Formats: sequence, C-alpha cells, structure tokens
Amino acid sequence: MTDTSTMLSTVQEIATALKDKPGALLPILHGVQDALGYIPSDSIPVIAKALNLSRAEVHGVISFYHYFRETPPGKQTIHLCRAESCQAMGGNALANHVKSKLGVDFHETTADGEFSLEPVYCLGNCACSPAMQIGTDIYGRVTDELFDTLIANKGVAA
Repeated sequence: MTDTSTMLSTVQEIATALKDKPGALLPILHGVQDALGYIPSDSIPVIAKALNLSRAEVHGVISFYHYFRETPPGKQTIHLCRAESCQAMGGNALANHVKSKLGVDFHETTADGEFSLEPVYCLGNCACSPAMQIGTDIYGRVTDELFDTLIANKGVAA
C-alpha cells in the first residue's frame, strides 16, 4: 500500500474503531501493522489525535516494543532465536553469520526487499537449538551452511 491517502484512511478507520477500548494504543498499533505490514511515520499523528496523546507518546510505545516495525517488511521475515538455549548452542555466531550474509542487522530489511531480520526470544524448538523461522517454516540445529542453503532455495544468491 503506497498511496498515502489510502494508508491514512486505513489508519483512521482502525483508530476510530478501537479508540474507545481500554488501553487502546496497543490494539490500534497492532491493527495498523496487521493491515499495512508496518507502522508508517505518517500514521503517528493520526493515532495520537484519536487518543489525545502526544506524537512522542505514540512513538515511544512503537520504539519500545520490538514487535512493531517502522519500515516496510521484506517479502519474507527471518526470525532468529535469541533465547538462552539457542545462544548456548552457537546462536551468537549464527546471528553474526546471518547478519553478514544478508548485509543487515536486526530490525532491518535487505536492500532488495527480499528479507527482514528479526530477533525472537523463543520459537519453542529448544531441543534443536539454534533455531530460526523463515515465513511459517521453523528450522532447528541451524548451521551457517544450512542457513546459506535455505536462503539460496528462497531465491536469493547465497
């Protein structure tokens, strides 16, 4: 959704529908991200006005929660587990490899728009650490080589 007026209309509809709920800011932010894939900076004044909050208050919540994106996501999202079990089984070295291979850090998207890299703090696959998820597929015992193979099979040169 690239049309600014359509985007703002969508944000306004979500804010209007949810503004009277207790603790409405989080449901509105989730609704916007679900509808648009991220929370555009242009949506912050609309949300702030609907809830009688400052723009800084809305932005503060968006930046506090790692779940919320302020940039459009890639075609696919890679969630790399950062929990203790995965870290103990080589997750930090894997994270360094993944970042280097993709040329991005956590919360960023590759230049070609193919992949976004996000940390996650447990995929429930602790017995097969380190774990990651690409789209809806979860992988265990991920090595640098397995990552490279998976990325190559997703259409990106490894």
